[in-house]
Amino acid sequence: MSSFDFDLFVIGAGSGGVRAARMAAAKGVRVAVAEDRYMGGTCVNVGCVPKKLYVYASQYAEHFEESAGFGWNAEVQGFDWGRLRDNKKAEISRLNGIYNNLLDNSGAEVINGRATVVGPQQVEVNGKTYSAERILVATGGWPSVPSIDGAEYAVTSNEIFDLEQFPERILIVGGGYIAVEFAGIFNGLGAQTTQLYRGDLFLRGFDNQVRGFVAEEMRKKGVDLRFNLNVESIQKLDDGSLRAFLTDGSTMDTDAVLYATGRKPNVNGLGLASVGVSQAKDGSIEVDQNFRSSVESIYAIGDVINRVQLTPVALAEGMQLVEHLYGEQQRQVSYELIPTAVFSQPNIGTVGPSEEQAVEQYPNLDVYQSEFRAMKHTLSGLQERTLMKLLVDADTDRVIGAHMVGPDAGEITQGLGIALKAGATKALFDSTIGIHPTAAEEFVTMREAARRYRGGQRQS
Repeated sequence: MSSFDFDLFVIGAGSGGVRAARMAAAKGVRVAVAEDRYMGGTCVNVGCVPKKLYVYASQYAEHFEESAGFGWNAEVQGFDWGRLRDNKKAEISRLNGIYNNLLDNSGAEVINGRATVVGPQQVEVNGKTYSAERILVATGGWPSVPSIDGAEYAVTSNEIFDLEQFPERILIVGGGYIAVEFAGIFNGLGAQTTQLYRGDLFLRGFDNQVRGFVAEEMRKKGVDLRFNLNVESIQKLDDGSLRAFLTDGSTMDTDAVLYATGRKPNVNGLGLASVGVSQAKDGSIEVDQNFRSSVESIYAIGDVINRVQLTPVALAEGMQLVEHLYGEQQRQVSYELIPTAVFSQPNIGTVGPSEEQAVEQYPNLDVYQSEFRAMKHTLSGLQERTLMKLLVDADTDRVIGAHMVGPDAGEITQGLGIALKAGATKALFDSTIGIHPTAAEEFVTMREAARRYRGGQRQS
């Protein structure tokens, strides 16, 4: 009989932590899971799930507008923020219960409270100390807000879903996917939406053509995008509104300021340093290929190790860890060719390197692309356009990257991710019969390269 209270103590009941706990418990491992705030983690509570629900909500105004061209006479009575917010809360509460039941049914013990590591094999929660043969830290990330005067008046993605009043004007600060997605959400819901980014163009790290294309489409839809600009301070006015003082000397009055300026590993107060866990400058836990930290008994997965901050990646890491510790399969998470979607409006779907990255990695590269106005908009009257592109290693004919901007880009890119993982060539794409009429068929009908690079130099 083990002398420990638990074989595995998981700190954090997010996607990765819950998956690891459930899988381990199913193998007969004695598991505890401590969570102090969000059962199900960021994704379920203040991330992917509510965000996607709000994206759906924000698209209806455009759907109503489109319907006129198809013969419908839709009379819109307005938008009820409170109803959306409260319906979302009910759905998240339902999901919280599902996560609790999943853990309970697996045999894992759920402990509600903030956990602190007080020894290499000891965790304290609510004043009680538990011993564990192994500790798994899966506490995810936390929104980061710069230290400026008036920062306390801003909100982050943690609070934005549950505002008491809908902001008629909103200022969104940041250039990552979270900022871009919320700009689309609030613009679609009817707010006067301004997005600031300190750099030349948002979505750094994505394909440059995709970045520029999305910016153009967002501006068409009414989002006020302002680049090379930032907020110096925020002041609260007597009427409750906010005044943002900008780096160009101008001011902007608004009803809400949303900071979406990145996320940091959620490690404050965990006690990691006191037991010798090695951390990077940003606080992320440094781990080896099997997610073991510098302390032999302590492991970490998910956003807290700051590799690839995506829910499915945390799930995969949790499964690898459990198999490594308690199973026979020695799987390894592959961080190559991870399909990604940005639920901007229009959506982005991407898998593989950007064109800029591919030019550096592949001496001879062919770029195929298609840009068009979707068939739907020939009647809707909207001017939205779609972009698709394939990157092909000219030496092997292998498709090494695919990018799309347009409706359902994430859904389409998931299938492309399988093809690229399987090593599909451009010849295989060309020999595949398309589904007509769809936008997706463009990926198998592009025949002439739009650009060719040879020896890293653009030829045409």
